[in-house]
Amino acid sequence: MPDVSLVAEVGRPTGTRNSRRLRAQGKIPAVVYGHGMDALPVVIDAKELRVALSTAAGANALLSLKVGGEQHLVLARELQRHPVRGSLLHVDFQVVRRDELIVSEVPIVITGEARDVHHEGGIVEQQLFNLTVRAVPSDIPSAITVDVSGLEVGSVIRVADLPLPPGVTAEVDGDTVVVAGQVLRAKAAQAGVQREESSSGAEGEVG
Repeated sequence: MPDVSLVAEVGRPTGTRNSRRLRAQGKIPAVVYGHGMDALPVVIDAKELRVALSTAAGANALLSLKVGGEQHLVLARELQRHPVRGSLLHVDFQVVRRDELIVSEVPIVITGEARDVHHEGGIVEQQLFNLTVRAVPSDIPSAITVDVSGLEVGSVIRVADLPLPPGVTAEVDGDTVVVAGQVLRAKAAQAGVQREESSSGAEGEVG
């Protein structure tokens, strides 16, 4: 997939008031940094940035960012969003090389239907929603898909079980639980009461 091209305007005035004015004009304040480059305040067109981050690669898309007269290969980092509207407020761009290993956060997506869990009245509980991985920029996946079709009550899927693409390694302990088949608390409590009643009944018969 070709790199997505973006143009950054240099000479951005800093400060909260200036940032608000830029957003009102349809622009996003940003910073470019990395590989010995001092953090450089820039401005990005909001619509172009949304398009760039809406490709199949998602937030981990490789971007060809034109800054002044120079071209930089970057990844979008630290995307700050409005807590209610979800709109982008600020973004950091990290300069990278195609051949370097970098660390990135990748979302975990659950697929399939855990029929055995549902049949037992249980639930599928996702405990890890993002996975920290290490890979060269072009190998970073847009998401890690986990099939829970074979999950049973009491069983789990761990980081070590995840189907990572070639060249991608997890930066999280392999024993970390991603998904678990759990019994509903109410059902577990009910089962406990039934066991107690059964035990009490057995003791009464012995007397």
